[in-house]
Amino acid sequence: MENQNRHNQEPNQDVYRRRLALIGEPEHRALLGDGLSGVERETLRVDDAGVLALTPHPRPLGAALTNEEITTDYSEALLEFITPPQHDAAQVIARLDEIHRFAYQVLDGEMLWNDSMPPALPGEDIIPIAWYGTSHIGKLKHVYRRGLALRYGKAMQCIAGIHYNFSLAEPLWGVLRHAEASGEDARDYQSARYVALIRNFRRYSWLLMYLFGASPALHAAFVRGRKHGLERFDEHTLYLPYATSLRMSDLGYQNSAQSEVSPCYDCLPSYIEALTQAVSQPHPPYEAIGTKRDGEWLQLSTNLLQIENEFYATIRPKRVTYSGERPVQALARRGVQYVEVRCIDIDPFAPVGIDVNTARFIDAFLLFCALEDSPSCSAAENAENRDNFAHVVKEGRRPGLMLHRGGEPITLSDWANDLLERIDLAAAQFDAQRGATHYADTMAIQRARVADASLTPSARVVAALEPLRNTPAGAFQTFGLAQSHLHADAFRARPLDPAQTERFEALARKSLEAQAELERTQVGDFDAFVAAYHAGTLGTVTV
Repeated sequence: MENQNRHNQEPNQDVYRRRLALIGEPEHRALLGDGLSGVERETLRVDDAGVLALTPHPRPLGAALTNEEITTDYSEALLEFITPPQHDAAQVIARLDEIHRFAYQVLDGEMLWNDSMPPALPGEDIIPIAWYGTSHIGKLKHVYRRGLALRYGKAMQCIAGIHYNFSLAEPLWGVLRHAEASGEDARDYQSARYVALIRNFRRYSWLLMYLFGASPALHAAFVRGRKHGLERFDEHTLYLPYATSLRMSDLGYQNSAQSEVSPCYDCLPSYIEALTQAVSQPHPPYEAIGTKRDGEWLQLSTNLLQIENEFYATIRPKRVTYSGERPVQALARRGVQYVEVRCIDIDPFAPVGIDVNTARFIDAFLLFCALEDSPSCSAAENAENRDNFAHVVKEGRRPGLMLHRGGEPITLSDWANDLLERIDLAAAQFDAQRGATHYADTMAIQRARVADASLTPSARVVAALEPLRNTPAGAFQTFGLAQSHLHADAFRARPLDPAQTERFEALARKSLEAQAELERTQVGDFDAFVAAYHAGTLGTVTV
């Protein structure tokens, strides 16, 4: 009976081909080009020797609180570059390149660490938490990060990655809704399809880890005092020989409390309910710490999650929020607008941390996930999905690695090739819409990586570490520093033209003025502001 149930949950492949054919019809094909994508790229500021920068966020980059394209993530040293949404992956990478070039024009004696795992870090008490000024919203962001330090440690918050944002044009969802004679209204249909995309992503995202994982090694000090199970590469470098992404393993964004948060992806309301519960459910270890000590805020709450964004998912449903609005409120009121993929490593061989072929493959992969039939996941399948992902991040390049599909064993290579054949169909739609072969080209690159694991970024990193074994700083630190210098020199050799420079300088000035205005006009005290935020009534508070 169980096998029969598993069979019934297998995706209906006819649905996928029918949807692809529909959006490929001449009257609909242009809609595919109206979708949007964008990148949020994190990167640590370091000095010329690869030591974490302890300097404040550079003022020429603007205010981290209010600059739309250049901000900070956890640490004051962890920059985050945000591209405006674009209709083409090449334009996304071009805009990201411009942000990097501007940053290098104003960084004074510093450069950007081009690896997901951080360099040798100073003590926890020295790593600077991001500061966003004295406005209430700025303080809230800072206190949230104080809470992250208590819950996860500062070193973990210095891990960097690529977040890839993706949406299909809303009229395209309308075409599908009409063809399927859905009884849902437009908003609910679109949200349901994005949640279905997320279910498929969770089934198949191990493939992204194999193809694009680029963190098979780390600095030994990162796991000092922790059980880790890693092998010693040299005195200062630890690794796993077949790992793809230690960043996405249990050594990365993890803590015991997070394991208690298990959103259901059957529908958007169930997802919202799970996160709403997590931000309101007390957690005894956090209650023991409290929110304040001697009148000073330590964390925003003592609940499982301080805010929804603390949940470290590999993909999130998203909706642009209004001022004073929480993420789940935006989703509940207006539905899903796009998805944010959060599991992509920094590629140390790519100057901006990701290349255009990776971006194009993610486009095709997400289109496949959106249009492929996506039955609800049973508890057994959810466990299987987690196990497959965990195996690939730690030993994805192991020859003959076995995964499980529908309870049955299958080699990674066989399943990957099956998926690539289906993703080919989505890639072909992008090429047909654009009148080019760019997506076919990237599919060929990924197929070669499945055939030969040595072509994957993680294998290339391990190969690059080998001649650096037992260097004084260790292979990982030496490699990361060399790659960062290489890219820094290339960016400095290509300064922006005056018009481009002025655009970024204007953004910086505008952001500084906006932060100053927030600080000048705010009313009330911070405690009331936090209470209003938790109550979901922040819109009634003057920000």
